[in-house]
Amino acid sequence: MHKAKEAGQQQRPSSVAAPLAARQSFWLLGASFVCCAPLLAHLPTWLVALSLLLMFWYGNLQWRHAALPARRIVLLLALAGVSGIGLHFHTLFGRDPGVAMLTLLFALKLLEMRTPRDGFTIVLLGYFLALTQFFYAQSIVSALLMLAGVVLTTAALISLNHAQQTPVRAVRLAGLMLLQSLPFMLLLFVLFPRVQGPLWGLPGDAYSGLTGLSDNMAPGSISQLTQSDAIAFRAKFSGALEGRAPRQELLYWRGPVLSQFDGRTWHIGRSVVSRLRENAIATFRDISVEYMVTLEPHDKNWLFALELPLTTPPDSQLYSDYQLLAKSPVRTRLRYTMVSAIGIGAGINDSPATLRAALQLPPDFNPRSRALAATWRNEIGNNDVALVQRMLDHIRRENFVYTLTPPLLGKNSIDEFLFDSRRGFCEHYAASFVFMMRAAGIPARVVTGYQGGELNPVDGILIVRQSDAHAWAEVWFKARGWQRIDPTAAVAPSRIERNLAVALPAGEPRPLLMLPQYRWLHDMRFRWEALANVWNQWIIGYNPQRQRDLLTSLGMRAPDWQQMTTVLVTLCSILLLAFSVWAMHQRRYEDSALRAWNLLSRKLGRLGLSRQPWEGPQHYANRVCANLPETAAVQVEEIRAITALYIRLRYAPADAASTQRLREMKQRIAHFSQFKS
Repeated sequence: MHKAKEAGQQQRPSSVAAPLAARQSFWLLGASFVCCAPLLAHLPTWLVALSLLLMFWYGNLQWRHAALPARRIVLLLALAGVSGIGLHFHTLFGRDPGVAMLTLLFALKLLEMRTPRDGFTIVLLGYFLALTQFFYAQSIVSALLMLAGVVLTTAALISLNHAQQTPVRAVRLAGLMLLQSLPFMLLLFVLFPRVQGPLWGLPGDAYSGLTGLSDNMAPGSISQLTQSDAIAFRAKFSGALEGRAPRQELLYWRGPVLSQFDGRTWHIGRSVVSRLRENAIATFRDISVEYMVTLEPHDKNWLFALELPLTTPPDSQLYSDYQLLAKSPVRTRLRYTMVSAIGIGAGINDSPATLRAALQLPPDFNPRSRALAATWRNEIGNNDVALVQRMLDHIRRENFVYTLTPPLLGKNSIDEFLFDSRRGFCEHYAASFVFMMRAAGIPARVVTGYQGGELNPVDGILIVRQSDAHAWAEVWFKARGWQRIDPTAAVAPSRIERNLAVALPAGEPRPLLMLPQYRWLHDMRFRWEALANVWNQWIIGYNPQRQRDLLTSLGMRAPDWQQMTTVLVTLCSILLLAFSVWAMHQRRYEDSALRAWNLLSRKLGRLGLSRQPWEGPQHYANRVCANLPETAAVQVEEIRAITALYIRLRYAPADAASTQRLREMKQRIAHFSQFKS
């Protein structure tokens, strides 16, 4: 009995001062890696290597049950890491340095994680680090990676509080906790008042990785861009074209217009470009198509529309060269509605300054091309249409090749292309054509943008990729204005009528998903991109306007922040009340079982085996059984049976047999016979 009393008087050590169990340490290490892994692609290589090394070092120490390094070593590593971040980014402020700093300190914290209190710090840092993924991307994949990090971090938190939990049960419990919070998350998402702009973003620091058309064009610039399968924008047609799209050869998505040439590179010419008057395009409104464009961010001002744009989206301007420009760079996904007249030229009354700019050529460049253009002009006379046809026929007859891998060109790039290599991509043909027209006295300019697109059969949305980037020409005729001429169609008509993959010669490199043997992968991509579009439209693109439209359709009249807040608080209160009622129902068996368990504890307490406040049921039962005499074998078996029933009732979900278990437990405790000391 004296031994039992001593055991009953033992005090539990402080949970925050107790050392971490091995299982808890590896839980925290695993959660740390999952939270950090998605960010490694955005960190300097040396920092990635250092962070992984620190995690491996901690895991190895725990595996060997070795002591953690001294705090001064951790401090020296921290100072060295912070100095390296400062030298690499030239600052310690901003998105990238901030995330790098957090990752470094997160990894270093593992090396001084000795107690559960340190583990709680790792958990809090892990939650924040998982959310920083949205600073770089807000896709479905990013959300799933963030969710995995949150689940494992929550499981690590459960392990810190209940070291005896198995990994499977800890993950299951973490997932259950997130599912229970899902209704509240949905209510907050739908009803919390929205603000303009992205939820996750920092001003002016995240756009260097965006790709798209540039404001200039040199040989090879567009061919490099076509190697990317990234989506440039999506278009959904309405009216008679609902779920469909115009013919492929009509899909010219107009972008930057290049009118200045320095002998090597074509540039946007703004000196003579002015805003277009509304009445200049009013006559074309009877021949039009309507569509909505969802433009991916590209950090430039231009918007894309089918030729000829008849409307302008909000906060944009249409210029006299029919280039559509936003007032600020497109740094977030942008959705706008357009009306266009397909295949119609304009600019019959363009100013002499505009036409002179469209004839400009640098001196002392491409003498052979100039001479050929002069020869054609002398032969044909003043018939500009015939001269244009002569150039197209020349391309068709002289064994020109359409290729993504043209040879490098020198100073006289037009001459070398037309007379020597005769191998090029769309920018070579467009640039050479415009040069020849100008040399012959015909105003001409280069237009860049995208040609074609791919209709997704899943959702009926046209997807235009970076690989659809294209360049073509515009020439000005006195009685017809600006007319589109695509010299690429003369050498590779299938590029315009179908797509890039069909137009390229055999053996040319193509993006993986353009290869015919991977058609099944192509179909899977359609489904994924349809899902991604829904995500972008309703999750990422859930802006104030879309929120108002949704709430109005649900019956709310003129929803404002006061009304939304009132409804949000009311519904959350109702939901919380429902959860409370459910929880009270679930605890019915738990409360009855606890009262019965306390009765058993009082019986054992009279024997000097009182239950301590910190003791769990299994630990208490093991201690009691270990301190009972050998003659109390019956009582030992009875205590273990009662404990098993209590644990099942207390911690397992209620089921049909819970009532029978509770009744059996009460009966066993009522008939529990105390042994005689």
